[in-house]
Amino acid sequence: MTRERFSYYVRRAVSRLPPRLRERIENVAFVIETEPSDGRRSLLGLYHGIPLTRRSGGYSAVLPDKITLFQKNIEEVAGPGPEERVSQLIEEVVRHEIAHYFGMDERRVRRWEKHRKSN
Repeated sequence: MTRERFSYYVRRAVSRLPPRLRERIENVAFVIETEPSDGRRSLLGLYHGIPLTRRSGGYSAVLPDKITLFQKNIEEVAGPGPEERVSQLIEEVVRHEIAHYFGMDERRVRRWEKHRKSN
């Protein structure tokens, strides 16, 4: 998949977040990298920043938080087949990393994902 097409799916995934969440996202850069620099093949995305729940009143004039999606790893996990599987996986990764932005730790994010999938 081209980087442009992958980027389109990332933008679409962000636009599909519930409005009440999307409206609260500020100063976050969504970045696409081919793969993690440390070669971890299981890493699909990464949130780097200070979660909203840990910010104080003095939090200002800072660089954007960053959510990185690793295209090669996502495509490998999605496997061969229709592009729609890559698109769905991108949406899952975006939701996962946004949950970290809102302050959820990994265990809580996993429980939330499991609950979403069972409903």
